Amino acid sequence: MTVPGRRSSTFTRLLRHGFTDPSASERLLETPELAPVRSDPVLLDALGATADPDLALLGLVRIVEAQDADERRTLLDTLVTAKPLRDRLLGVLGASEALGDHLARHPRDWHALVTYEAADLHPGVAEFERGLAEATDPVTLRVAYRRCLLAIAARDVCGTTDMAQTAAELADLATATLRAALAIARTAAPADAAQCRLAVIAMGKCGGHELNYVSDVDVIFVAEPADGGDEGKAMQAASRLAAHLMRICSETTVEGVIWPVDANLRPEGRNGPLVRTLSSHLAYYQRWAKTWEFQALLKARPVAGDPELGQDYVEAVSPLVWQAAERDNFVADVQKMRRRVVDNIPAAQVERELKLGPGGLRDVEFAVQLLQLVHGRSDATLHSGTTLDALAALAAGGYVGRADAAQMDEAYRFLRAMEHRIQLYRLRRTHLVPEDEADLRRLGRSLGLRTEPVASLNKEWKRHASVVRRLHEKLFYRPLLDAVAQLAPGETRLSARAAAHRLEALGYADPAAALRHLEALSSGVSRKAAIQRTLLPVLLGWFADSADPDAGLLGFRKVSDALGKTPWYLRLLRDEGAAAENLARVLSAGRLAPDLLLRAPEAVAILGDPDGLVPRGRDHLEQEVLAAVGRAETAEGAVAAARGVRRRELFRTTAGDLIGSYGTEDSPAEEDPGALVDRVGGAVTDLNAATIAGALRAAVRAEWGDTLPTRFAVIGMGRFGGHELGYGSDADVLFVHEPREGVDEQEAAKAASRVVTEMRRLLQLPTADPPLLIDADLRPEGKSGPMVRSLKSYEAYYRRWSLVWESQALLRAEVMAGDADLGARFIELIDPLRYPVEGLGDDAVREIRRLKARMESERMPRGADPTLHTKLGRGGLSDVEWTVQLLQMRHGWELPGLRTTRTRQALAAAHAAGLIDTEDASILDEAWVLATRVRNGVMLVRGRAGDTFPSDGRELAAVGRYLGYEPGHVGDMLEDYRRLTRRARAVVEELFYGAHL
Repeated sequence: MTVPGRRSSTFTRLLRHGFTDPSASERLLETPELAPVRSDPVLLDALGATADPDLALLGLVRIVEAQDADERRTLLDTLVTAKPLRDRLLGVLGASEALGDHLARHPRDWHALVTYEAADLHPGVAEFERGLAEATDPVTLRVAYRRCLLAIAARDVCGTTDMAQTAAELADLATATLRAALAIARTAAPADAAQCRLAVIAMGKCGGHELNYVSDVDVIFVAEPADGGDEGKAMQAASRLAAHLMRICSETTVEGVIWPVDANLRPEGRNGPLVRTLSSHLAYYQRWAKTWEFQALLKARPVAGDPELGQDYVEAVSPLVWQAAERDNFVADVQKMRRRVVDNIPAAQVERELKLGPGGLRDVEFAVQLLQLVHGRSDATLHSGTTLDALAALAAGGYVGRADAAQMDEAYRFLRAMEHRIQLYRLRRTHLVPEDEADLRRLGRSLGLRTEPVASLNKEWKRHASVVRRLHEKLFYRPLLDAVAQLAPGETRLSARAAAHRLEALGYADPAAALRHLEALSSGVSRKAAIQRTLLPVLLGWFADSADPDAGLLGFRKVSDALGKTPWYLRLLRDEGAAAENLARVLSAGRLAPDLLLRAPEAVAILGDPDGLVPRGRDHLEQEVLAAVGRAETAEGAVAAARGVRRRELFRTTAGDLIGSYGTEDSPAEEDPGALVDRVGGAVTDLNAATIAGALRAAVRAEWGDTLPTRFAVIGMGRFGGHELGYGSDADVLFVHEPREGVDEQEAAKAASRVVTEMRRLLQLPTADPPLLIDADLRPEGKSGPMVRSLKSYEAYYRRWSLVWESQALLRAEVMAGDADLGARFIELIDPLRYPVEGLGDDAVREIRRLKARMESERMPRGADPTLHTKLGRGGLSDVEWTVQLLQMRHGWELPGLRTTRTRQALAAAHAAGLIDTEDASILDEAWVLATRVRNGVMLVRGRAGDTFPSDGRELAAVGRYLGYEPGHVGDMLEDYRRLTRRARAVVEELFYGAHL
């Protein structure tokens, strides 16, 4: 008798054996039916060894209570005398509530755990078929399936089989079940069965012989007419049989479901016919199939139905599978699919997602499958649908480092074991790690983690997930370095041919050159080579995620050659995570940014600075340029220093633009393309203005010292004045001067002219830095007029001779350098011209329209596609700008918001004033931004300016990547451009040429 207030000895023993609710368990032990074994010490020891002793005891009580007297005695006697049964039965009951429920409903099924023969230890399809042989309908099939599953689970939780063997047994049981279900369907429809030959092809984990406890069983159905019968009728009969098979396995009955049978991997997915002939399958795969479909076929295996037809199917599709890596954008397609899977995981579940999350099972499977498809073309030893077998074959062939493969194997086994035990508990399809403490405790104990099971489980899980995250990219790229490196004894090298295959699959056009670069960068025993070997596997992946991997790798070699001896370069790339990725993006996105960087490689430091990609303001730039000019001894040296600053800032701007457009692993791409355009236009305008200010100071100082005999100002025009310069734009300007007091006008004019000539000369001197071309053709009288005029001369000209196009051009005029007061007075002079009181007259409007129509017909380059010309084409820059400028000239006098040199600001002001409706304003803005980005993209990619899309395929793809289009979608890019500019042109027709204005 227990003294009140004192714990019983049983309570204490239960606590010591791992029970979490000893009070409830003590009451269960007092159940009369357990009287014969209650005091036997082996029972508590066995219960304490289970994943959840409380759950195991509850399950045992339910089973014992469900037996009749004789069967109960037999069960209890066997339980205490036969350790194999005791371990198996209690192990299952402690790990699986669902199988405990099954045993309570079918109390005699405990006998399935008694047999301990050799065949029982490692059953195959034949043994499972015998276990299902008596099933005649969906209900009895479910009962027989669970009985077989009971034995698999028992071997699993007792450690008789490891994870891989358990997964293979589950796949064999699924095979036997599909065969049994097909037999039931045929028995129900003998006429259908007689009309066709039907084969069931397992896909996914079932096909790969690595199934979970609860998973969709992916299949494809292939059929042929029996004995030369009618194909149409045979396909209908086969479809009915296949659909019935799926219902037998998938529908809910009093015994629940077995698992869903999923045929969505078939050609055309849910939209395609459930069953096809072999020739129909082949026609689809040869013409329409996407990359992921060949990746899925990697695991195809005939499992049920007509064995000959099933084998014919696999033999027919196999060559197509191993040619998949030769498809354009193969690696990019596979990696994009993996990213899409991760992106679709709900944010709240990412950290608990065991299968699909970063560092999860899918990362291992994708990495292994990618390598198989690349190298399986020439190595049949890699043709396995089983992940771990394929990983071992990859390591044996040198395609993966042995140490990496061993770590990946260990991590995959642990993560799959976690997945198995999570699903086994309730036999539900889930890949989420539970949050409840009791569930985590049971899970940890089921995996052998008995000391602090929750903490140990989380630690092990995170460790293995970290290994997978670290290795899943490295697994693909690391052996490329081993192919050109000295290997440790016993290691197998990736052959040059295999390395070339891998590089080709990554998109490298010249694998041989790429291997030479890798060898040059990573060979040797120096610390520099060791750091390169650490960096390159990741860099190769980033290069591959661009339109020109070859250029990226070559550029990296050149930068490394130039900076390799500096102490900070490799340390920057190794220690500043963003620097290496930013450099990879910049080097592989086109020619302009690498050219700028290679002229002064030390600018790579910008890429590691958190604020390094933010353009500097005009005041900061002008201060730096003027200080550099002041330190120089000659005018040439002064402008060389100014142009050096410009080159560095151009690199900063191009790098920021590229990285903002591509995005990085830590920072998504800029979602607003208009913000990128404004940032580039403002940055290039500011640095050109600062450079011109420096050239002006140098020209003046060289001949006149600190003071020029005449005040002098530079007025920005066109895109320069509009703060909309692209990378390849000239600087359109006007030069204005005003003689100082007491200075002769002729002397002042000569001084101003000499300054202009010297500025232009200095800015165009041949150096390593990009030239800054100054264009003054918008001056009065154009090329026939003087290069520079006095303010009075401008006033006289504009008062007497000014044409409407000159007034339109002055809409973009803004002071950029020189005497600020003189510049302000020039702007005051021209305001009445560009914003005439009461607006433009009808004659002036007609003249502007006439000029625009003439420009469209005469200035379009011969042979250019007007639908793709960004400047003069339909709905391009000229269309939008002339429409906005006409609005400014008509309404600027009364609407201050329109008095701006910037197209987008003026368009927004016109919309705010009600001159353009919301939809039309949005269309014009979108078209202008897109056309501007195309021009910027062309310059970034080709290194020279262009107004239309490149004709070269690789350059076109690079522009597409810059604009946010995935590989293989340049057609979509061109179609989107045409569609948007077509809509913009319709708005221009209404607003510019119509009566609206």
